[in-house]
Amino acid sequence: MSPITTHVLDTHRGVPASDIAIQLYQQQGEDFVLLAEGRTDDDGRIRDLLAGSIEPGVYRMRFETQEYHERLGIQGFYPEAVITFVIHNTEQHYHIPLLLSPFAYSTYRGS
Repeated sequence: MSPITTHVLDTHRGVPASDIAIQLYQQQGEDFVLLAEGRTDDDGRIRDLLAGSIEPGVYRMRFETQEYHERLGIQGFYPEAVITFVIHNTEQHYHIPLLLSPFAYSTYRGS
């Protein structure tokens, strides 16, 4: 399993959000470098986003929400959701859920 995973739930429709494009970046100096990318499955998850180990540091996950809403015929407010987080302990698993609706999103550290 990837050391970093995600799960997107469409709280507007009450279902997992499938086929959302996601990119994972790691901060290196002043820039963020792309580490991995994928799309959520039918359950709204990406379990195999990143192969191998992780290093301590600042990471950023970008969710392409506009594409998702347009596909559903919904006019959303946010074209993307970007979550920046810090990894201190590389022995732990990091699950980054996104709760999504057309006019709001929220996140938390999952398990």
